[in-house]
Amino acid sequence: MDNITAAQPYENSSARQLSTPLKVPLGALSALMSFYLVMLFVLSFSRLALVLWQSERTLMNDAWLTILINGLRIDISTLCYVMIFPLLLVTLSLLTSKGMKYLKPILFFWLTVALLGVIFFEVITPTFILEYDLRPNRLFIEYLIYPKEVFSMLFSGYKIEIATCLLALFISYKFSTLLFRKSWINSILLAKKTLAVVCFLLLLLCFLGARGTLSHRPINPAMMSFSTDHLLNDLSLNSFYSTAFALKQMQLEKGSESFYGKMSAENIFSEIQSASIISPDLYKNSAVPTQTYHQASYQGKPKNIVILLQESLGARYVNFLGGLPISPELDTLMAQGWNFTNLYATGTRSVRGIEAVITGFPPTTSRSVVKLGKSQQNFFTIAQFLKSKNYQTQFIYGGESHFDNMKSFFLGNGFTDIVDLPKFDQVDFEGSWGASDEDLYNQAHREFALLNQQERPFFSLVFTSSNHSPYDFPDNKISLYDETKNTRNNAAKYADYALGQFFKKAKQADYWNNTIFVIIADHDSRVGGAELVPIEHFHIPALIIGKGIAAKQDTRLASQIDMGPTLLSLAGLSGNHPMIGYDLTQVIPKSKQRAMMQYDKNFVFMTLDDKTFLQPDKLALIIRNNDNELSNDALAKRAKAHALLGSYLYETSQYH
Repeated sequence: MDNITAAQPYENSSARQLSTPLKVPLGALSALMSFYLVMLFVLSFSRLALVLWQSERTLMNDAWLTILINGLRIDISTLCYVMIFPLLLVTLSLLTSKGMKYLKPILFFWLTVALLGVIFFEVITPTFILEYDLRPNRLFIEYLIYPKEVFSMLFSGYKIEIATCLLALFISYKFSTLLFRKSWINSILLAKKTLAVVCFLLLLLCFLGARGTLSHRPINPAMMSFSTDHLLNDLSLNSFYSTAFALKQMQLEKGSESFYGKMSAENIFSEIQSASIISPDLYKNSAVPTQTYHQASYQGKPKNIVILLQESLGARYVNFLGGLPISPELDTLMAQGWNFTNLYATGTRSVRGIEAVITGFPPTTSRSVVKLGKSQQNFFTIAQFLKSKNYQTQFIYGGESHFDNMKSFFLGNGFTDIVDLPKFDQVDFEGSWGASDEDLYNQAHREFALLNQQERPFFSLVFTSSNHSPYDFPDNKISLYDETKNTRNNAAKYADYALGQFFKKAKQADYWNNTIFVIIADHDSRVGGAELVPIEHFHIPALIIGKGIAAKQDTRLASQIDMGPTLLSLAGLSGNHPMIGYDLTQVIPKSKQRAMMQYDKNFVFMTLDDKTFLQPDKLALIIRNNDNELSNDALAKRAKAHALLGSYLYETSQYH
């Protein structure tokens, strides 16, 4: 590439008469910039048109402004992803004098395909919204699996839409050709070294733009969620992005049968119903196979429910459970309420704990349903159940609620109020993960006091974060357990201190008299070991406390998935739901007490008598603690049914 004093276009004289290229000193970069701006305009114009089309919904509460602002961020991120590859090619082309010659057809193909892709997805969006009230997403991808049926349907009922789409693509291709010809410049006015610096800076901007934020997680649909109306959240995206994101998510949904082998649905549900304390003949809903009627043990006026989900608080940090002496406040509370001393988490991530406690869903080999595509709407949560019972439903978090896709999942499944860091009235200490636990509980106290003034009962999930690396917490609050301040043990001790301060306030508040609290960990910290599943690291504290809750120590073997049914029963809420967890207010025979845990691709079904370990493509490993009348085959079948259940219910959309 030679330095010259003026840019020389590659077109012949007749072409120049048709389209004179821009006289800018950026060479091929001018084409990239032109296409970027054109695609940004297309996406913005399309969103504005959709906002106006759906004005009855978008103009409410000034949602249109939020949609347009969020949408611009998503569009910039999307197009920055698109531009990273051609920018790398332009940079590499500087290594040879003939780089531009080889680069030109590749860039034309890439930019044209990108432009056509953006336009294609925006053109089909109105039809998709009319059908599903959503932008194109995983449903669009799933249809591609059945091309014969889909094309037959399209040609039968969508002829005008097909013609419109083809016309739009034809016009777009012609426009793309013209735009590339007008914006392409073979030569540059800059030296190669200077151009290399420009390319590097543009790449850096693209990476930053693609990430979309400097916060803990890159930009994602959850970050754009702001409404319980799923279409408003979807309009903040663009259809190219929403489809690409769905495709990415689908790659992470590999079901448990891929690792443990297949099992018929009939056998799965036969085992699940056999393990239940409910009579099998009461399971009557074939559309939701695990759904049955649950009678609450408490029959009075419905009570408020508050779940205090503790970050990384394994049993090893709780003295009452044989752990370190760093939880004096929780130890005291455990002597005052219903304390479960033998309860186990289902996994090792916060979203797995949320999944178990909030939805009662069994663990799987894939990611938690909090993050999976098909569970973002119409997926059962206790918030959804309580909302149908006229409860106010709320999530309180001291950090960014879009973290781990929580905000999107919650808004789509029964939560109506999200209170995260930007909405806090006062924050005295902000760490890497947001407000300290004290600030979180102070905000929660204010929220509960306000909610209690309403005539409706309320449900609130409060999720702590101080006990998380890098273990930020305020000075001069606790006597340090470790000499160095910012350690896991000290953070756990501070989290315990904040919990104690909250309950001192709560017990003096009006809402104490009609509220059931549960303190439970999402998971233990730093789970590891040589075992197939390091069971001791799944042992977590769980305590139900409140006025009228008798103090007792419950040594039964239990799981996180038992909390949902138990809380509904204690609050006086009967009804149909699909949770397979036990209502622990009832007698659970020793033969049916169990816990199930997922550790990477290994699964264990643990009872008082045995442990059945499932590994990918291997026979079940069974360790017997006591004599059991069940054969090894029967134990393996029972474990496999529970391991496959979640994946089956998710794939068939039968958990609602």
